[in-house]
Amino acid sequence: MDKSLFIFILIGIGFFYLITNFVGDIQHNDPAFQNSEYQAEKKYDKYYTTDSIGEIVLDLTLAKANEQIDIWNHSSLKKEFLSLYPSFIEMKQFIKERTRGEPFQRKMLQHIAMVEEQFLSGKINAEDAKRMLGTLR
Repeated sequence: MDKSLFIFILIGIGFFYLITNFVGDIQHNDPAFQNSEYQAEKKYDKYYTTDSIGEIVLDLTLAKANEQIDIWNHSSLKKEFLSLYPSFIEMKQFIKERTRGEPFQRKMLQHIAMVEEQFLSGKINAEDAKRMLGTLR
């Protein structure tokens, strides 16, 4: 490969990196430059807090009841929650420790208990149980 082509590619990559970081910083700092994709991505960031031991917590106390499930479904904590399957005890503990908001916690704990009951009674298999845990309505 020609040396000048290699340098040209490196300069192009550096330029691309600089532009994407610069645009990201502009979007973060200036609402006038925030496109709809950026706003949709950051829509639920206000509901994240950090607890006393440094773990991310989803605080739904100020969210409307009809918005709470949508916020949960777009949350990064949902994937972490589903990784705890099939330990229903750990999943319940996760909801109690990593979420705030009594209506949401109550609904989620009832949903986990319902799925656990159906799974242990043999009405649903493991894949159905995981799918049901991932789809809260």
